[in-house]
Amino acid sequence: MKTIPILLFLFVCSNYSSQTLLSLYGPGLVPSNNSVISSKRPDKLTYDEIEGSAYFEKQFSMASVSPNYEDVLIRYNIYNDEVEFKKNEDVMVLPKTDTFSRIIFRNSKNVLVLLDSTGYYFEIVKGKYTLYKKLRTKFIDFVPAPTPYQADKPAMFRNLEPVYYIKVGDNLIGNFKSTKDLISQLPDKETLNSFLKSNKIKADKEEDLIRLVNFLNQQ
Repeated sequence: MKTIPILLFLFVCSNYSSQTLLSLYGPGLVPSNNSVISSKRPDKLTYDEIEGSAYFEKQFSMASVSPNYEDVLIRYNIYNDEVEFKKNEDVMVLPKTDTFSRIIFRNSKNVLVLLDSTGYYFEIVKGKYTLYKKLRTKFIDFVPAPTPYQADKPAMFRNLEPVYYIKVGDNLIGNFKSTKDLISQLPDKETLNSFLKSNKIKADKEEDLIRLVNFLNQQ
């Protein structure tokens, strides 16, 4: 008579255990470093002292960092090429491992992927041909005023033009300067050349590269 309740209890416990997500917090995590070494000062410059932003978005956003881990608040530091996550009041760096190689922003649905040792890329189109975008930010040091009557030029983060890559199998090709680069690096050159010409594709335009990769995935 007691067999069914016991089996039901074990099933509920097992189901609960299988759905329990791991917490992204523990020993070995590295705190975020929000400062830059300046060649013009003996001490470091904090991000608050630098114009512009090192981040894709400065505010933290809820994201999935791994199927087996709980969602956390994150932000992407473009300058350091690091993902920072917030736990209580601590800001830590997400380990660059396969476990945390695909990050999905819950609100915007942006997908950030870690590709081996080359860093983080935004995934724009996924398929047999996958389009990625690499964001870049440059630090420009402050310039001391040459005279007491002039002001210092403040340090700043300057966003550079993004670089686009297409992954075919295990090969990551990119940094396209022109359609000639696309033709030289991608297969099926005759079909590709015809599509590029008829659709007036530009190698540095994201919307054009999206059209191109969608086309290639339909072949």
